[in-house]
Amino acid sequence: MGLGFAVGVFGVLILAHAAYSTIQYRGLLKIMEEEFSGPPMTVVAEVLLGLGLCMWAGLTVPGKFLSIHPDSEENRIVSLPLNVDFMIFNHRGRAFSSEIDMKLKY
Repeated sequence: MGLGFAVGVFGVLILAHAAYSTIQYRGLLKIMEEEFSGPPMTVVAEVLLGLGLCMWAGLTVPGKFLSIHPDSEENRIVSLPLNVDFMIFNHRGRAFSSEIDMKLKY
């Protein structure tokens, strides 16, 4: 996990601080009886920085993207017998129960 995870946590903390600062700013405006026209530029900068850090962490933490080769032995193909247009690869969705399984249990 290391650096990428730490950057992601730091990005989330920056976003949380920006949200807290905006709430505090709106409370101050209510006390001063002024109208809210938008957050201060420092909060906008914090949001952009936090968004950038979270996006970078989200793209680097999971690991490298691997290509799917239909001819590979690791990716077994389940296809319809006469129609090659519909090819289904093994994926993580198999871990979740489908609606058909749910209907059969009732």
